[in-house]
Amino acid sequence: MTAATGVVGLLRAELGDRVDTSGISLEAARADKSGHASEGAPLAVVHAESVEDVQAVMRIASATSTPVVTRGAGTGLAGGANAGPGQIALSTLRMDRILEVRPDDLLAVVEPGIINARLDDTLRAHGVWWAPDPASREISTVGGNIATGAGGLLCAKYGVVRDAVLGVDLVLADGRLLKLGHRSVKGVTGLDLTSLVIGSEGTLGVIVGATLKLRPLPVGETRTLTAVFPDVRAAAVAASAVTAAGLQPAIMELMDALSLGAVHRLLGLPAPAVDAAQLTIQTDGVGAVHEADAIARLLGSLGGEVALAADEAEGERLWLIRRSMHPAMETLGTTLIEDVSVPRSMLPAMFDEIARIEQVHGIRIPTVCHAGDGNLHPNFVFETEGSTLGDPIVVPDHIWAAADELFRAALRLGGTLTGEHGIGVLKRRWLAEELGDDQWELQRQITRVFDPAGILNPGKVFVA
Repeated sequence: MTAATGVVGLLRAELGDRVDTSGISLEAARADKSGHASEGAPLAVVHAESVEDVQAVMRIASATSTPVVTRGAGTGLAGGANAGPGQIALSTLRMDRILEVRPDDLLAVVEPGIINARLDDTLRAHGVWWAPDPASREISTVGGNIATGAGGLLCAKYGVVRDAVLGVDLVLADGRLLKLGHRSVKGVTGLDLTSLVIGSEGTLGVIVGATLKLRPLPVGETRTLTAVFPDVRAAAVAASAVTAAGLQPAIMELMDALSLGAVHRLLGLPAPAVDAAQLTIQTDGVGAVHEADAIARLLGSLGGEVALAADEAEGERLWLIRRSMHPAMETLGTTLIEDVSVPRSMLPAMFDEIARIEQVHGIRIPTVCHAGDGNLHPNFVFETEGSTLGDPIVVPDHIWAAADELFRAALRLGGTLTGEHGIGVLKRRWLAEELGDDQWELQRQITRVFDPAGILNPGKVFVA
């Protein structure tokens, strides 16, 4: 009996048919939505259904020194949940219950596998909502959102995941269960380990539950408007001006000419002007109408061609253009979907850098941006040879060279390598450059306090 079969046998003895070694499941566990995959399949996929299941897996893994990669829905874009040879893929997708909703305390207690959209539907019946709104809300899980420190379209006004989590239940590498955080509005007892776990990408423990901070549903209607500008720099200047004017839309999205043109072709819409870029903005709450009018006036004064939706149905039609971005990118070729953030005043300069990198490297980088918070998603488009549907993506060296320049440009402008996707495997080589050697080493040491044997998501985030 090999060590591998011994580990699988121990898992089966403890967890029965929740241990999955079918070919299709093992292959699926190798990759996420980034298209990147590990070099081979894991030992098994364990479909945990309870905290006790997760603890059992971690005790076996700790006793046998077997690496464990925690997975939710696999919608990540940094390769952070890809499981490989000799590893256990621990899926929490079946742990999807909403355990408690307390509108009076503005909190909910949930398991990690709950899908964002289903949680939102349930909460709305109670007159509350969980503000983080990732673009993948129909398929992503709350546990995955917490593990990656996810963001979304509403972050500029309502904050990111880190701002909306009161507590986390965490199973450590040796199987112990910690209950971190609190249910009260205030709580400063001890070190803030909840915030440390948020965004840790599975390197500190397995998230098995969360206490979420809710908000009352916004009162009043929403208003949507678009503003088309002659080029992306003008649109970025206008977006920065909205923030500088003290206006705070719920959503403010920017699409450059390449992405806007691709979406128009996909949807069969008339082609936009050659270099045109578009802002799409939504206001909400009791002042939505007044704020939309003020934003429209400002954007018009800055050269934008403004269209204000007459009602919510028309607003939805305007948002369809932004929501069609990713399907449109698939029509251009293979894409490396990236994620950097800069201070909002630096958006025009960052788009200047993207244009320079395109010219120097002779490539296309269609870019969309959460302009309300300065989070850009450049898409590096390239052709792949000899690959078939389902094959892992191999990014050419010249694309990585261009990405390297783009990452460094974001750091020079006071920004960061990632606003919401995380580090995973795709950005680990640049992490020390942003953090500095001392902070990088300190963070490595912190992971070893939680996981002395180094069995939790090895090879992700940090590179030895």
